[in-house]
Amino acid sequence: MAYKILTSQCISCNLCLTACPTNAVKLVDGQHWIDPELCTNCIGSIHTVPQCKAGCPTCDGCVKQPSDYWEGWFANYNRVVAKLTNKQDYWERWFNCYSQKYSEQLQKRQSQSVGSEA
Repeated sequence: MAYKILTSQCISCNLCLTACPTNAVKLVDGQHWIDPELCTNCIGSIHTVPQCKAGCPTCDGCVKQPSDYWEGWFANYNRVVAKLTNKQDYWERWFNCYSQKYSEQLQKRQSQSVGSEA
């Protein structure tokens, strides 16, 4: 399974051009592209991870290219579900933190108002 560069995530830093040991990363019409015929996923080399992915400063710019339609469909589905789940967790954590801080502030004000009345 070769890798591909997501153009929406690519910041055109050109680090992947020099990082690839097989020179599979190309610059075509101003867009970075990985030649699937040359990409070996760095298997059989001294590297333990694909160098285009390891050297990418965005961490999402270089992703695996699925070899068949259904593999790609399920990979995309799982990625989207994971993203939605993380956002849900984020908002739940935010709400819990906000409501905790809000209740602390209410308790402070109530204790201040009780202290000033006495």
